[in-house]
Amino acid sequence: MKRRIYLRMKPLHEAREAFLERIPVGGFRGPEEIPAVEACGRVTAAPVFARLSCPRNHLAAMDGYAVRAEDTFGAHPDHPVRLQVGRDAHPVNTGFPLPRGTNSVVMIEDVLELDPQTIQLESPVYPWENVRRVGEDVVATELLFPQNHRLSAYDIGALLAAGVTRVLVRPRPVVSIIPTGRELVEWEEWEKSSSLAEDQIVEFNSFVISAMLRNWGAEPRRWEIVRDDPDELRMAVSSTIEVSDLVIVNAGSSAGSEDMTIGVLEEMGEIIAHGISMMPGKPTILAIVRGKPVVGNPGYPVSAVFCCEQIVKPALERLVGVELPLRQKAKARVTRKIPCRVGLREFVRVRLGEVDGSLMATPLPRGAGSITTLTRADGILEVPENVEGYGEGEEVWVELLRTPEELRKTLVSIGSHDLTLDLINDMLRAKGGGWGLASSNVGSLGGLMAIRKGQAHLAGTHLLDPGTGEYNLPYIERYLKGVPVKLVHLVNREQGLMVAPGNPLGIEKVEDLARPEVRFINRQAGSGTRVLLDFCLEKAGVDPQKIRGYEREEYTHMAVAVAVASGTADAGMGILAAARALGLDFVPIASERYDLVIPERFFHTEGIVALLDVIRSEEFRKAVSELGGYDPSRSGEILL
Repeated sequence: MKRRIYLRMKPLHEAREAFLERIPVGGFRGPEEIPAVEACGRVTAAPVFARLSCPRNHLAAMDGYAVRAEDTFGAHPDHPVRLQVGRDAHPVNTGFPLPRGTNSVVMIEDVLELDPQTIQLESPVYPWENVRRVGEDVVATELLFPQNHRLSAYDIGALLAAGVTRVLVRPRPVVSIIPTGRELVEWEEWEKSSSLAEDQIVEFNSFVISAMLRNWGAEPRRWEIVRDDPDELRMAVSSTIEVSDLVIVNAGSSAGSEDMTIGVLEEMGEIIAHGISMMPGKPTILAIVRGKPVVGNPGYPVSAVFCCEQIVKPALERLVGVELPLRQKAKARVTRKIPCRVGLREFVRVRLGEVDGSLMATPLPRGAGSITTLTRADGILEVPENVEGYGEGEEVWVELLRTPEELRKTLVSIGSHDLTLDLINDMLRAKGGGWGLASSNVGSLGGLMAIRKGQAHLAGTHLLDPGTGEYNLPYIERYLKGVPVKLVHLVNREQGLMVAPGNPLGIEKVEDLARPEVRFINRQAGSGTRVLLDFCLEKAGVDPQKIRGYEREEYTHMAVAVAVASGTADAGMGILAAARALGLDFVPIASERYDLVIPERFFHTEGIVALLDVIRSEEFRKAVSELGGYDPSRSGEILL
């Protein structure tokens, strides 16, 4: 198809309001009557009135004897009152109706039973003491709930107690999802064959969206995958629009030559917006087809999620007439600069953790295709269109994806990347107690700076001092002077060159990286791996500028391994465990020490004690050894 451009790009608030104005409050369908026992989460379509009083009778609120309060007046230890059972006093249990003529209950512990027919009281009761009176909770005809009220679990009890067995509610919005793309494969096909062609991916966006819709009280209906065929998409939209309150076409909303959604929707209805000034989610389409709202969702998973959050969710609120609960917000300090583009509303995923009573926000990668930036995120930082970003240390508001208690029990690790950090987090979670580890990969030197600025509980580091051959201690003395810290050994690990299986280019040493046919992928400046590489290059007399790709940087060992495994690079420096994880060959270069730097003020706190227990355990050492290329025999040893 012809390549399109964003002719109708609109700011988020403007596009959303124009779209919502075309959706009737309360939806397209009339209310439905359902059993009260099935109404949790539904929205009332009419006021609900009690049919019965609750309680319907005067009920005993205690075990004891029902009496006339007036018969007990004057009772005193010196002048006890005696009552005849069956005439003046009647045995009752909690919740039983009071016998006619009684108006109070004497608790059984306040009664002296003289014989089966006589009781004695030494203190009086007042009228209606220890009694639930008629209508105490609800009076018949009383308004229980107004219309447009979302019924809770507690509300179901109130309905039944008041004799309401059926309730009129707004229908759940039916949302049809049409996944599109010739490269998509159903998960069942993958499960049966366990093989994919190079240009195939398992379709998952529609299932993420379906789960979100269920959480928002909608009824998702997934259409079969539509290949990149306008006629097929036209038929799918036409078939779903009649039975849906809203339709989502997932993917094909951008401006590429194969993005057909805009052409089909433009032909079938009215385009409200093509392109919204938000990131991620810019290629969103908003349309009205046969009077029904249609959303052209971007194909990148993070963009698809934010489009649903910002457009579909408020559309559902309008369809049922009630807003969904908002996520909690909190103030946090940014741990490193977050640049943003003016004119775009950006939604930045962040890791969060509480350090010294302040919430710290570290940005995650912003790639719209990385679903794990959402699974790892603790919060969302929304950056308005007129803001160029935020500087390090600046205070911002973040939308929380975790509870404040979870964030308080999150240890913040900023520094060098290592696979064992994920193991530590998993084992901390398994211990119970609620502790976890949130790690951000900024390199060893960046980790030391985070410790100095009070932004982290710990930092992973493996910085080699070329002059002394010592790891980490010289850098602590240089950069953390005046900051009391502990240095705890985590592992020794094997560093080397990751190369394609079979090592087709015969790379055997760092000198081979300067060969013109070798494409290299580097780690970022300030990382311990980069320091080690530069040391080895200098020792071998290799000019880094002669290495093709020396300026290409990644932030983790796994990212380097992926570059080699995918064929975009022939070699990259990293750890053996990363090479083994992706089936790469490995050329050993050096064994290095990887340590944890922990400020002394945190060393005896509950979270750090739990972490030290983990890394000193045999379970941890066994799991690390199985990764390959690690020696965890001294894990947990205090070096400083």
